Amino acid sequence: KIRGRVIELLYKHQAAHLGSCMSCIEILVALYFGGVMRPEDKFLMSKGWAAAALYSVLSEKGIVDWKDLYENYYELGSKYWGLVHHTVPGIEHSFGSAGHGLPVAIGMALADRKKKVYVLVSDGECQCGTFYESILFASQHKLNNLIVLVDNNRLQAFGWTKKVLNIEPLDNRIKTFNWKVQRVNGHNFKEIVKACENLSNKKPNIIVCDTIKGKGISFAENKLEWHYYNLDKKLMERALKDIDKM
Repeated sequence: KIRGRVIELLYKHQAAHLGSCMSCIEILVALYFGGVMRPEDKFLMSKGWAAAALYSVLSEKGIVDWKDLYENYYELGSKYWGLVHHTVPGIEHSFGSAGHGLPVAIGMALADRKKKVYVLVSDGECQCGTFYESILFASQHKLNNLIVLVDNNRLQAFGWTKKVLNIEPLDNRIKTFNWKVQRVNGHNFKEIVKACENLSNKKPNIIVCDTIKGKGISFAENKLEWHYYNLDKKLMERALKDIDKM
């Protein structure tokens, strides 16, 4: 259902980032519908270009009005920006440029250790200097209320992540900074929820979620161009048929 809403939004308003949205759906659903987050906990969407996915989840949760979202997403003057924006109910912070979400999450986690702070980052963001500065800082300050989820779909704006700047083995690298590291199938709801239930209370936590860009849509899976392309009517109908088979 969430995938269908994303497809409808992106087609109606001729917006991009279909691939990035499809790769993180199960992660978002696990967080919002898997009994993971308490009411007082915070969530930050660092990969803000997948806004349509988060807005769709928030609409299913009843936090955002679906009709309002469907009519106004990506329109001039709308609060529903193409990048996650704090004017939308349920959005803690605006994001768009890569590498900003984790530093903000660290500030929030440090300010109130009683609340858990979840942040979803892209694999491309794991190349950023701000990412590694944050990893060091969180470890030194033992931010055990910080949970980072990596949407590791292996493709970024300009190509395969391993060819742009290889981050693997990401799990082993982060372990050296004294983090609790888990690695899961990012399209397996139960694995994601289980990992979120198996957190360390002594150190920061990171869950590397191995995903597929464009997951569920045959013509978009593992295709770089679907970081940008818009859907025409024929492809929109084909995409909806594909997700019906999932």
